[in-house]
Amino acid sequence: MGDMTPQASRVLERAVDLSVKDRGALIARLIDSLEDGPADEDVEQAWTAEIRRRFDDLRSGKAKTIPWEEVCRRAAALLRDGNMR
Repeated sequence: MGDMTPQASRVLERAVDLSVKDRGALIARLIDSLEDGPADEDVEQAWTAEIRRRFDDLRSGKAKTIPWEEVCRRAAALLRDGNMR
């Protein structure tokens, strides 16, 4: 399972058997645990600017979204054709 320690692999094996709701809650708690350190003000400002830019691009039509069904179709084609890198 990648570069995980055996302990992390065991936790993952058990976690994937949880319900979708429990996995979501677990993911949220894990992400929160990563954010326990002091916030880097420059990083926060950079993310805020990036989020604002992306939102403006979507709202103005500069960026286009792809329907979920199309994303799934493209991913399936990549997997089927072996084009994943």
